[in-house]
Order: sequence, then C-alpha cells, then structure tokens
Amino acid sequence: MADAHIRAVCVSAKTGMRKKNVGSGILKENWGIQGDAHANSKTHRQVSLLAMESIRKMQDMGLDVAEGDFAENITTEGIDLLSLPLNSQIQLGDTVLLEITQHGKECHTPCAIYRQAGTCVMPHEGIFARVLRGGMIEVGDRITKVDK
Repeated sequence: MADAHIRAVCVSAKTGMRKKNVGSGILKENWGIQGDAHANSKTHRQVSLLAMESIRKMQDMGLDVAEGDFAENITTEGIDLLSLPLNSQIQLGDTVLLEITQHGKECHTPCAIYRQAGTCVMPHEGIFARVLRGGMIEVGDRITKVDK
C-alpha cells in the first residue's frame, strides 16, 4: 500500500450518469465532493471509490471505459479497497479523512456497462465512505490507511 494513490477525482451534475475526471476536488465534512450530484449529508454513501485495477478488468473484456465511467467519485490505484474493513479509515492527501461505510451496492436497474458486457465491477468491487474531515484532494495524492 506504500504506492497507493488517487488516480482520478470525478463528479457529475446529475445522478445516473457517468462522472468526469476533474483532476481535483474539495471534500466537505459529512457531505461529499463539492459539486457532485451524489453528495448528501443524510447518507452513509457520501463518496464512492473504485480501483483502477477493477476498471482494467472491464477494459480487458474489450470495453472502452475509463475513470469515472462507473460513477465513482475517486478512482484509486495500488490499494485493495475490499480489504478495508467497514468503519476503517483512510487518509487522502494531507487532510481528507474517510470512514469506510459499505462494500459494493445493489444495482436496481442494469447500467449501460452491464448491458454491454453482462457484468459490471462497481456493484461488487466499489466501496463507499463518509467524509470525517474535509479538504482538497487531487490526482496523485497518496492514500494511507489510518490506525485508530
């Protein structure tokens, strides 16, 4: 995990659509990424994360997909997201602190990726977090597991 870092910071103006890598973002405590349609203080899923390694699985199946195409807010690289226990914490960059709140999700309607490939990695390999401490993040920032 020494090389774990942020590969993309993604937002969208509306829910139900792919997100765009904007390179950096401000995470607000108990809210999510400023300017993202999914940010909400009433949910435990304020920020979504997906590993670039998971996206590569879909690319290896022949799909033309990239960071943000799975509606994740933060694309990571070099960290096994699913190995992070619920309630564990990770720090992004120098200030942002996230608490892992959920592994995977149920997709109620198949997305375009699922219809193309017959599968999608986000429901099985994506994770969700709550923002405990906000701040600025950007592509390349390190990700470290925090020992409580």
